[in-house]
Amino acid sequence: MKTIEKEISAAQEIKKSSFIAYLAPIASFEALRAQLRQQHPKARHIVWAYRALNEPGQIVENSSDDGEPKSTAGAPCLNALRGAELINAAVLVVRYFGGIKLGTGGLVRAYASSVNAAIDAAELVEFVLRKKCAFFVPFAAVAKFEHFLKKSGFVYEASFGASGAEFSAELSAEEFEKFKGFAGALAPALKMLREPKF
Repeated sequence: MKTIEKEISAAQEIKKSSFIAYLAPIASFEALRAQLRQQHPKARHIVWAYRALNEPGQIVENSSDDGEPKSTAGAPCLNALRGAELINAAVLVVRYFGGIKLGTGGLVRAYASSVNAAIDAAELVEFVLRKKCAFFVPFAAVAKFEHFLKKSGFVYEASFGASGAEFSAELSAEEFEKFKGFAGALAPALKMLREPKF
């Protein structure tokens, strides 16, 4: 499976209709949808589809035709994501109607090719399953943990309280093993709040 780490767009014109496809990480889907509604108030349709992995590890899919005839827009967008084996990715296609009807087959081809153009322009990366890990560290060990997390390249958040810091990070199975090896040396200082199950 593949995923995308940054947003990309691609545009094409088919029989005077403009199609602008935006491919984005699933985390930015809702914000991007709201932004496109503001940026394109005159667009006839903003069609979307996404594929995401939920906490139990199942693929969740959804799509919307946004007023286009049933299954002529959202489904082809979703099928393009499936074809590229994309996960935790979303696509939104803004359509400006050019006055010429494309017919159901024409719409299916137009939406699918718009998404494929964005996929072709994107930098796809191998998908690595990461799960949330949260732990508490007393102040005496915070500096050591922060140094380890930064050195390892882990993306994390920390919130400080009266007696220490609560860290949260999304780690792969391999990264979690590395983390456990380091944390083992400081075990008395560490309190696991959420342990990922791989």
